[in-house]
Amino acid sequence: MEENLSLKSFVVLMKASKSVTERVKKDISRYHMKTSEFAVLEALYHKGDLTVKQISEAVLINTGSMTYVIDKLEARDLLERRPCKNDRRAVYIHITDEGRQLMDDIFPKHQKAIEEIFQNVTAEEKKAAIDILKRIGQK
Repeated sequence: MEENLSLKSFVVLMKASKSVTERVKKDISRYHMKTSEFAVLEALYHKGDLTVKQISEAVLINTGSMTYVIDKLEARDLLERRPCKNDRRAVYIHITDEGRQLMDDIFPKHQKAIEEIFQNVTAEEKKAAIDILKRIGQK
């Protein structure tokens, strides 16, 4: 029987995704955070103030769960809600000085952990993987 490369690619992709996800969760847990909390802080850290919808789209968490995550981070004084001056219906989420200081400390460590995951992959292979995965994701 001929090998089905699409099926094999799918299985390998799923196993790699699971492995990377577990390693990232382990790294993030060192900072006493859940992956979703870190993802929200990271989005605000790099992109600035965002609405709940924008954060949800950036980190792929549904808006219902997002409110819970934002509430937890707000209770820790890592972010705050700010009303939009131009649209009273809109609220922006803003990373606080405490949140920025935390990310200044932990993001470089997290980035290093990601680099370690990909240490045996060349730059050309990373570029090829990015291109391939983008094409798969667009279908």
